[in-house]
Amino acid sequence: MTTLLIFIIVIFVAIAIWQMVKIFDLAQVGTSNTEVATDKDNKINGYLMMGFLIFIYVMTIACFVYLGDLPLMSNSASEHGPGLDNLMVVSMIIIFFVQTVTQFLLHYFAYKYRGEKGKKALFYADNNTLEAVWTIIPVIVLAWLIIYGLFTWNDIMNIDVEDEDPMVVELYAQQFNWKARYGGDDNVLGQANVRLIDLDKANILGVAESDPNAQDDVIVTELHLPVGRPVLFKMRSQDVLHSAYMPHFRAQMNCVPGMVTQFAFTPTVTTQEMRANPDIQEKVKNINEYRVEHREEVEARGQDLAYEFDYLLLCNKICGKSHYNMQMKIIVETQEEFDAWIAEQTTFANSLNN
Repeated sequence: MTTLLIFIIVIFVAIAIWQMVKIFDLAQVGTSNTEVATDKDNKINGYLMMGFLIFIYVMTIACFVYLGDLPLMSNSASEHGPGLDNLMVVSMIIIFFVQTVTQFLLHYFAYKYRGEKGKKALFYADNNTLEAVWTIIPVIVLAWLIIYGLFTWNDIMNIDVEDEDPMVVELYAQQFNWKARYGGDDNVLGQANVRLIDLDKANILGVAESDPNAQDDVIVTELHLPVGRPVLFKMRSQDVLHSAYMPHFRAQMNCVPGMVTQFAFTPTVTTQEMRANPDIQEKVKNINEYRVEHREEVEARGQDLAYEFDYLLLCNKICGKSHYNMQMKIIVETQEEFDAWIAEQTTFANSLNN
């Protein structure tokens, strides 16, 4: 596949150079090297425009089928996810419809009104009705889409977290890994500042050791979330701008040095339930088949041949040379399973004593 793409690119580059040479020759002053397009040339170009229109449609459909995730609403795992997916689907339908119509008109008119001796294209020097139509319709559609998007945004961001009694979790970003900090039994995060980082005491997040609320905090490298319970994420960055991105939860928020940002959502699908999703199973199957076919390449990267689906926390900002590898595993489980896991973790106070 790579060889074919390189071959196509070489051909296109050669054609582009050839056309540039022709343009350069025609631009020379004082030369008699002039070319006039004939009716045959114009007809060929007209047919080529229609052929290119067909090519655009075929490539668009192929990209949707083979490269796109058509069942966009099949892997959302948060309460607000379906609303965001609906907004995406509606936007894509409108964009695809407009692209289909405008591309057809553009290429069809280039074909229909191609140059021909004795033939003059019909045109309007001014038409207020047409101008009103193609101005008012886009204004109405875009205004409706923007309002729809704002309502969706408000539903996601303006959650009254105090009324829902969410579990508070801090996501701490640093080049090139993540740490998570739970509020403990009191569900209150202790104060923290990067100036308080003390590697000798394993205080890697700069948590205030004297803060009573910090004593029962739990710092982990694997994020566990109870299904059906609202979670309020407080996000910090130690060094550069990062972005906490959890694609299956339709959640993303920048982690900015020197300030705390936040994002809240409620997980709705456990890890085990998502692994049973037919679409996810198909993707896992394709990944494993690829890894078997490219065993040496996979082993050279230190990856396991057998891949199993997990939710991931990723960094969606280019934060340095190892940005691609900045991720943390997320496990969504029942409340009972979460309680058993959190009870096994070491509190901040105990980690300092050890």
